[in-house]
This record gives sequence, C-alpha cells and structure tokens, in this order.
Amino acid sequence: MTRPAFILAIDQGTTSTRAMLFDAAGAPRGTAQRELLQSYPSPGWVEHDPEEIWRAVVATCRDVLAGAALTARDLTGIGIANQRETTIVWERASGRPVGPAIVWQDRRTAELCGRLNALDHGATVAAKTGLVIDPYFSAGKIAWLLDHVAGARQAAERGELAFGTVDSFLLWRLTGGAVHATDATNAARTLLFDIHRQDWDDELLALFDIPRGLLPEVRDNCAEFGATTADFLGAPVAITGMAGDQQAATVGQTCFAPGMIKSTYGTGCFIVLNTGATPVRSAHQLLTTLAYRLDGVATYALEGSIFVAGAAVQWLRDGLRLIATAAETAALASEADPAQRVYLVPAFTGLGAPWWDPDARGAIIGLTRETGIAELARAALEASCFQTRDLLDAMAADGAAHAALRVDGGMVANDWLAQCLADITGVPVERPVVTETTALGAAYLAGLTTGLYGSRETLTAQWRRERLFEPQMGADEREERYAGWRAAVERTLTRPS
Repeated sequence: MTRPAFILAIDQGTTSTRAMLFDAAGAPRGTAQRELLQSYPSPGWVEHDPEEIWRAVVATCRDVLAGAALTARDLTGIGIANQRETTIVWERASGRPVGPAIVWQDRRTAELCGRLNALDHGATVAAKTGLVIDPYFSAGKIAWLLDHVAGARQAAERGELAFGTVDSFLLWRLTGGAVHATDATNAARTLLFDIHRQDWDDELLALFDIPRGLLPEVRDNCAEFGATTADFLGAPVAITGMAGDQQAATVGQTCFAPGMIKSTYGTGCFIVLNTGATPVRSAHQLLTTLAYRLDGVATYALEGSIFVAGAAVQWLRDGLRLIATAAETAALASEADPAQRVYLVPAFTGLGAPWWDPDARGAIIGLTRETGIAELARAALEASCFQTRDLLDAMAADGAAHAALRVDGGMVANDWLAQCLADITGVPVERPVVTETTALGAAYLAGLTTGLYGSRETLTAQWRRERLFEPQMGADEREERYAGWRAAVERTLTRPS
C-alpha cells in the first residue's frame, strides 16, 4: 500500500477560510477558499458566526480533496492555523455556541481593560504573559460573554461551558467533542497563560473572573490532537499540528534561528522576530510571545501587531467603493502624484503596537484639491509600510537585531507594495515562492509530527525566495516621508505617545 503523502492544512482567517493540500516537498497541490462575513453590531464591535466558520471548514476541506481527486486515506495528517484571540464559548453537552465569535479586532472590552490598567495590573500581566491589557486579547472577551449571555456565568461555574480560540472550537467539532485542547501559541494570546511556567495562571483567571474549568488543555504545536470523525472526510484523519496564524507563518517562513523575522500582510499585519530560548522584554510596547513550542521546549519571539493592513484596501473597495478589486491598487499607486503627502492612518478599531490606543480612530491627513483615487490608494498601501517601519524601529530599540524581512500574505503579491516596504523600512524584503505561509506552516507542523517532513533542517532547505526587493528610495526622502507619517499618527492618538 502506498504511504499517505499529503497534508491537509486548514487556514481559518478573519476574512476567509482556506483549505490547502501540500505534498512531501511542501509544494501546494490544491486549494479551496470561502469568504467569511463579519458583522459590526455596534461601533467598535466585530463578530463572526461560529457556525458559518464551521460550515466553511467542512466545505473547503471536502472541496480541496475532491478537486485533487484524493481521499482521506491519502492524508498523513491535518494541520490547523487560525485567527488568534477570536473568542468562542460553547456548551459542552451540545457543542452549540452560546453567543457570537468575538473577533480579535473587537473593542467592546476597552472600558474593562482601561479599568484594569488604571488599577496598575499592567505590570503583573506583562510579567506573566508578555502582553499588554488590551481588548485585542481573549480574556476580556470571555468575561464579556459570561456577563452578557443570560445564564452563561452560572453554567460556566457548573463546568457546562467550554472556551476556545478558533483552533480549539474547530478541534472540538472535528473530533466530535472528544478533545478540548489548544496549542501553546494560541494559549499565549489569551492574557491567561504564563509563558514562563507554560501553564494557565490562577492569579490572571481571578483578575478577569474566569472559571478555570472553561479552559482547554495546552499542547505543543506538534502533537497528537486526536482524529476527525469518519463522517468529516469519509475516514478518520489524525490532527497533528496546530498554531495561531502568525506563529504558523513563522514556521512556514522557516524562521527557526534567533534574529530571523517575518511579516504577514493580511487583514492586519503581524511581525514576528525569533528571539530563541530567551524571552525579550520590550521597552517599546512590543509583545513578548511564543514563536512555537516543540518537544516541550518554548522558543520565544517579539511581535508587533498592526490591526489594519489589507483591511484598509478592503475599505476602499467595500466601504468607499473607489475600486472594484484589491489588485487595482498597484496600478493606482504607481500613477499617484509622488509629490503629494497624503497619509491614511487606518485606526478603524484603534491602534495596536507600538501605540496601544484602543480609542484612536482613523484619519486621512494631507488632502488637497488635487487628491484623487490614486493618491488614496497609495496612502492605503503606504500605511502598511509605515506601520511596519514603526515596529522594526521598536525592535531595533529593544536590541533585537534583524536583517532581511521575509514577507507573506495576500498583499505581498503586489509588487508596488513590496518595493514600498523596502523603501520605507530601508530593509531588503524577501518574498518566497509560496506566499500562503500560514497554511504552509500548519502543514509543516502536522508533517513534522507524522514524519513526512523529517526535521526543521529539512524545512529550512526547502524554503525558496521568489524575489528580492532592495531599498531604492534615498535616505532623505525616506525620513521625510516617515516624519509625515509620525505627525499624522500623533493627530489620531488619544493618549500621549
């Protein structure tokens, strides 16, 4: 019998759900994708329907296998990557969610977080979790659901409810409710997990008033997470890898050595810098987090989180209806008048690192009578580049060295954006052959567990660069443009910078 030679990767993101097949060489062999609707019931609130997420996972996994003329028996394992921090609470008995999935972008817990910061809990939380107290993370969202869904807190205290980020919810459904678990990278984004002791923390649970019985078991990124029910794909398949999307992309970019850095450009933008076995405490508002945990050994990272990257282009398309497709922005940006200094600060749901201002709101600075659609498109793309510069400068100030920037995600197919990144940051930008590195990283983790990919060294040897973008902008222009960006950001902040 031929040994199974494919990995199925589930990449459940903020705006879409994707299933991809990868072969033993790490090459993509099929993909299926469905868009995911977001709802905005109040200003600053962002929700998903957990059942829609589940239906999309089922459909895309079945579609990609059918399209490749494969069956479950051709798979050696399944890897899962997910939008992090997005919070779901469900009934253990039925698997039914008690409310919506509260998305990582959601700001409804700003008042709670502000109150905890005012009571000086920030230092304790940072020391244990490496994070800041912000609505971005899961703990406040859990507390909100328990306090605003009728009977939820009482049911949680009776042990009748389960919490999970999207990975954990999918694992529960895939295994027919047999496994309630998560991986260390997703646990590390909840504000409830001590990244040094590698365990849930009772002091943090008490701070947010969350019963410990809600929480999943925490496992390594490469682990036996259980098997799917037979009806999912026609036969049980082992689930052998799991990671938050940005950590999965870090693995997909084979950033296994300290100092290696990747930046993913999707709905938001997230830069992860491998710092090795030592957690680096940032003095410049970056996050200390896990890059991955393998064989019980944690590898740490510095991370900068940008809430809006591709979402700014989506806003031009769906909100303002200035463009029909995101791909149009490359041509528009190249046609824009370079002498204009139009800045879009996309603080639609507040600002992330290094500002951490949940009350900041978006602004367009520098409009003149000559400003047109081309200049707005350029400003939307440049915003991701300027925000990347913010984070790289903060990392350098923390003493974390970096060289070339490995980029991925849907936005980096845009050559204009990739060149702009190199110009604004002054750092060479490397775009890999496979830019869907989130799915690739999930596949790598699953394949490392099953033996399909051998070792991290094997994966490193497989990484291939498709194109290198070198900085071309002069230093004076770079700094002049960046100074304009910083001035624009200052005008949106509600807190001193």
